[in-house]
Amino acid sequence: MTKEEKIEEVKLRAKKNFSLGYNCAECVLEAVFSLIDTGLPQEARRMATGFGGGVGLFGDTCGAVSGAVLAVGAVHGRSSLPEGEGKEAVKYAAEQLYGKPGLYRLFNQIPNRINEKYGHTLCRDLTSKWKESWLCREHALYCRELIIEAAGIAAELILCDKNELASKPFGANVENLKETSCDIAKG
Repeated sequence: MTKEEKIEEVKLRAKKNFSLGYNCAECVLEAVFSLIDTGLPQEARRMATGFGGGVGLFGDTCGAVSGAVLAVGAVHGRSSLPEGEGKEAVKYAAEQLYGKPGLYRLFNQIPNRINEKYGHTLCRDLTSKWKESWLCREHALYCRELIIEAAGIAAELILCDKNELASKPFGANVENLKETSCDIAKG
């Protein structure tokens, strides 16, 4: 099976999960865990439950985005925190996250791609037109589309070349980083 076929399979599984009553984050994480070897036990899928509706229906970061971050983290996240003390430890940790390649460059693509396509990443903004009719069909179809998109992004980031993807320029970010590593990484 090609990468493209596997990505499509993950997207279809996420779509099916939605019809089975999974929440947005669960749809994405379960699809990845079922079809891609993450090295984590299936029970780890439970982590996604609280992210539905932008964290327990609070409306913050879309659960599908959170599910995608969890899925990518299951494969590409740091397996241990940096050890050591002083400037060398800080420099190493910063390079892992901010460098080129760097993990933040990889994860940063998820919200930026969703924002580019849908105009928002917050659940409350994405779904504002359905505030009075939360469980209506139109809202469900919209969220299902967003779930499919997030699942595809997660599968792509997992299955494609990690170093290449983690070397792309930053998208929008709170530190306004572009191509350079942070000052901490430069020592």
